[in-house]
This record gives sequence, C-alpha cells and structure tokens, in this order.
Amino acid sequence: MKFHSGEIAVQTRAGVTEDAAEVGEGIVDRVPDAARAFLSTRRMVVIATIDARGRVWASVVTGEPGLISLLDDRNLRIGALPPEGDPLLENLRVEGDVALFIPDLLAPRRIRLNGTGQIKGSEIHVHAEQVYGNCRRYIQERLLVGTRASSAALPVHVTRSTELSSQDRDQILRADTFFITTEHPDAGADASHKGGNPGFVKVLDDRRIAFPDYNGNHMFNTLGNLAINPSAGLLFIDFDSGRTLQLTGRASIDWNPERARDFAGAERIVDFEVAEIVANQNGFGLIANFRQYSRFNPA
Repeated sequence: MKFHSGEIAVQTRAGVTEDAAEVGEGIVDRVPDAARAFLSTRRMVVIATIDARGRVWASVVTGEPGLISLLDDRNLRIGALPPEGDPLLENLRVEGDVALFIPDLLAPRRIRLNGTGQIKGSEIHVHAEQVYGNCRRYIQERLLVGTRASSAALPVHVTRSTELSSQDRDQILRADTFFITTEHPDAGADASHKGGNPGFVKVLDDRRIAFPDYNGNHMFNTLGNLAINPSAGLLFIDFDSGRTLQLTGRASIDWNPERARDFAGAERIVDFEVAEIVANQNGFGLIANFRQYSRFNPA
C-alpha cells in the first residue's frame, strides 16, 4: 500500500514507519476468498459517507445474516438501509466515497473496505478499492442475538441539534465503544473503531469531547486523514437501548505527553468539536448481549 502524506507524517512523528509499511502490505484491492464466509454471516456494518457540505458522517446498517452479499470480488451489496433521518440516505443518492467497517463483536475480528457506493432501490452497492483486516484490539465482546423489531414496527424518533444534551453526554460517558469516520480528498473515506473501558471518552463541554488514541496497527489511517482534513464523524451506539448518536464536526490531534497522561494508556489525544448531532432513539435494530471487555483495554 502507498500511504498518503498525512499518514506518512503521523507515522514518522510516532516513529513507526517500518512497522506501518509491513502492515500495509496486507491491503488488497478486492475481497479475498478467505473473507467471503465472514462477510456472509455479518449482521451489522458501519459506513462512512460525505455530505454535500464536505462533512463526514458515520452510520450503521443492521439486518439478518446475509445482509452483505458479494456480486464479485470487487463489488458487494448491502441489503438494507439505515433508519429514516440518517444522513447516509441523502449522501448516497448519487455515487460517492464510502468506507465500511464490518466487525464480529464476539470473535473479535473486523474487516475494513474503502471505495465508492450508491443507494440503488433499497440496497447500497459498494465498489471496493481497498480491503483489509487489521488490529483486533479494544473490541468489547458482544453477542448479537436477534432483532428488536422490524424496521416498520420501530417508531421514528430522530432529533437534530448542535449541542450535546444531558442524555447525549450520559451516553458518551458510559460508552465502551464508538466508531470514527474520516476522509482524505484524494484517498477517499475511512471507517474505524475506538474502544476502551467506560469513561475513556471525556465530555469537555456541550460542544467538545476528547478521547485517547491507543497503540494500534501503526498505519494511522484515521489520524493521517485528520492531519490533512479535520472533518470527522463519530457514531455512538447504546447497545442496551438501541439509541444511536451521530456526530459530525472537526477533530485535531494533541501530541502533548502531559495531557496524554490524563487518559490511561493514551499515546496521544484527539479533540473533537461538534458541528451537528443526529440522535435516533431506535437507530440500532439488533439485540446485543455484553460478554466481556477486551483484554487490551488500558486499566
């Protein structure tokens, strides 16, 4: 894989360029045969999209096993759409950059796919340009055991705002997992995962949050994109209630080691400022039973 200038800059500052080059060799431009069975059994996928104003969003789509099906080794179909009110529905009316983060929350395992996508009927069609599995750390184990109700039976309860409510703050502070999406103007979109013990994300005020960046795969796809383009999207899922919280805004990297010491296990800190919030009381349609925290979570 050829890294872009932002990724190289962050890798160089972190002193991991050789490690990154080795890991990057695992990125291919098509879905490997070994990944086909994995994809066919997935029930959720996190998707990065970009809106008309250049803002990045993170969405989640759920369904039964078979939600994701391969048309060939470079094209796949997601057989469902997110709930009404999700920005993705507008963002993919025409073809645009997308990135998929496809996890197994129980194994844990994940596959990432970057490319282009578009809504066609009631499906999302995606063309792959980069496909890879990577660092499995910080995924909390959960067992997806069924659906809460059919999408038609769940009431639509979506609100938009520009400041975090008390409910939003509480959801973020209790979270052990969230998803982050970014975009590079030439390299396209990216979707990734952040995890830790509850409280690892801090709410600074009604527009700002901060979270640690732990030791990972050393490619720095997320931070490399942010070094070039600060636009980012965050997705928090309350796996107990099904409430989703989508934030779009701007993120920056704080390399101050003194500040990093305030976050257990942090190598650096990411600050995020909210531009817009979409909250959906019934945004996640699956029932997820918690099993245990990742053994990699910093204490």
